[in-house]
Amino acid sequence: MRQSSLVVVANRLPIDDSVAPDGACEWRRSPGGLVSALHPLLRHTTATWVGWAGGTGAAPTLGDLDGVRMHSVPLTAEDLRDHYEGFANATLWPLYHDAVEQPEYHRRWWEAYQRVNQRFAEAAAEVAEPGALVWVQDYHLQLVPGLLRALRPDLRIGFFLHVPFPPPELFMQLPRRAELLRGMLGADLIGFQRAQAAHNFAQLVTKVLGLPATDRRITVDDRVVRVGAFPVSIDTAEMAALAARPDVAERARRLRQDLGDPEHVILSVDRMDYTKGIEQRLKAYSELLASGDVKVRDTVLVQMAVPSRERVGQYQILRDRVEREVGRINGEFGRVGEPAIHYLTQTFDRAELAALYRVADVMAVTPLRDGMNLVAKEYVAARVDDSGALLLSEFAGAAAELSQAYLVNPHDLEGLKQELLAALRAEPADVRARMRAMREHLHRNDIHAWARSYLSALDESGSLLTRVAGSE
Repeated sequence: MRQSSLVVVANRLPIDDSVAPDGACEWRRSPGGLVSALHPLLRHTTATWVGWAGGTGAAPTLGDLDGVRMHSVPLTAEDLRDHYEGFANATLWPLYHDAVEQPEYHRRWWEAYQRVNQRFAEAAAEVAEPGALVWVQDYHLQLVPGLLRALRPDLRIGFFLHVPFPPPELFMQLPRRAELLRGMLGADLIGFQRAQAAHNFAQLVTKVLGLPATDRRITVDDRVVRVGAFPVSIDTAEMAALAARPDVAERARRLRQDLGDPEHVILSVDRMDYTKGIEQRLKAYSELLASGDVKVRDTVLVQMAVPSRERVGQYQILRDRVEREVGRINGEFGRVGEPAIHYLTQTFDRAELAALYRVADVMAVTPLRDGMNLVAKEYVAARVDDSGALLLSEFAGAAAELSQAYLVNPHDLEGLKQELLAALRAEPADVRARMRAMREHLHRNDIHAWARSYLSALDESGSLLTRVAGSE
């Protein structure tokens, strides 16, 4: 088997399957921030991406895609139920998001989590050449760095957590807390979205494992593990260019007409997830309609809530509650041909999303907790004329960078209402000044800068990035 100098390990492969005209299955690279960021590096090295291709049973043989080797890890239906839907998304996900929903703990889930992480570690060990860089992604695979180090101590191993990392008092609830921390400490470099997460991790390493730790360095046996904040970003130039296309501008104009050409369009784009603050946002909007501060004839809310993890019970319950509330608000405040809320659950392609971003006078991004929230950054990148107001939760990682947004505590209903009104009523000059500052920041700190920053920190010798730079 061909071995690689750079290996990315993630829960999913960056591919989509489609059916060709002759009925055969075809694979193509899926759009996405991580693969877009890494592709310039991957295509100039002998790179492999390790992940699950979707479906159950034997792993498909994929070969190369756009110059990158795809190595599929097989998962069974039991693995998906107990590892992905169970320990990853019904135990870790709620716990890491401030226990907005009660985490569940089952020994069977933990056993599946160990089993699947071992399988990913073995796959990475198989495809990595001696001394290779291996970059492990996110909470699904927190044991992989430690397991991989046991198999291949010659590797340079990085781990990046895309979601928040909780404070000690929450993490201490985990029955397997020590094993998870040791798994992460198998890495040479551990990256988080925010400095506070790195601080939480260092505190826990000392408290649970008794190891000397600072927010930047942790000593493990004879190794030093470095820790840091590397806030993830988007392909700013790509989104700006997409939003500036004439066909996207025309689509935005027609969308506004279809919405009744209102004075104000408020947009929210979420997965259907209890961390996203959808219910709190709907309640605030309902109260503004009831008080007359917002009127259906001149303001419309477009709420996208794409179904997610539909086999997890908490998500099914949430969808029912949200749809009942949307129905109540439209029944109480809407008029024939003028709903108070346009509620959408389908996914949209990138061009349609860019058109929606251009339509929105206010983008409401108000999660209860979020590692970063790239929707907020996409909206800013799409506002090519520097118009538009961003209403942003202070509990989203993006708030640390986009400080010119209208920042809000989504748990504070009155504060949420007042900041939404402030964004709707802001002077155009103030809106442009805020948006211009945020756009300048995103052009300096895009996803390519993020990937290079992390990999240069991991690649201490500089051999990989030097090789890439020399080939461009």
